[in-house]
Amino acid sequence: MRCEFSSYHTEGNPALGAAKMSAVKFVEQYPIDKTGLMFIGSIGTGKTHLAVATIKELITRKGVHCLFYEYRDLLKEIQNSYDEAAQSTELQVLRPIFETEVLVLDELGAIKPSQWVWDTVSFILNTRYNDNRTTIITTNLLDEPALAASGPRSSMRTDTLGDRIGERMRSRLHEMCRTVRVQGEDYRDKFRLGGLR
Repeated sequence: MRCEFSSYHTEGNPALGAAKMSAVKFVEQYPIDKTGLMFIGSIGTGKTHLAVATIKELITRKGVHCLFYEYRDLLKEIQNSYDEAAQSTELQVLRPIFETEVLVLDELGAIKPSQWVWDTVSFILNTRYNDNRTTIITTNLLDEPALAASGPRSSMRTDTLGDRIGERMRSRLHEMCRTVRVQGEDYRDKFRLGGLR
């Protein structure tokens, strides 16, 4: 798929149009304003498309060094670095994550957290925050507090961003990024049903 602003179709959906405009404006204002973006929305609404289009524009128009990582793949790569037979160390995996000017972390919170996951995500986000590096996030999770902060758990309740990354990191993300809501129909469902937008 060609992830560019020109191929992100909003078809009269004001929410998708506003999300696209937020990404375009981010590129225009960078690096004067280095606050990142956090694309939040349900599956198939084009969050990754917008994130990739954003860094493509930064690379081609402004010569910005950018890096894209899918959250699960990054965690797996870090875990694999602990294997004695691994060709890379944890620091070798993390150095480009820490040093790139703009990082896209796609599908944040996609796996249920362990203490190691929480520690690793905190390490990455805090390091980038302290070094004033820009981070772009995508997530399918609701931007709501963790269970402990929101009261008793209903059996029907699904995990939130607070549940998956912890309240401290959720709060930190609000310092690092502007929230962009990406609301619409699942593009993949429309494509499967023949209604390509």
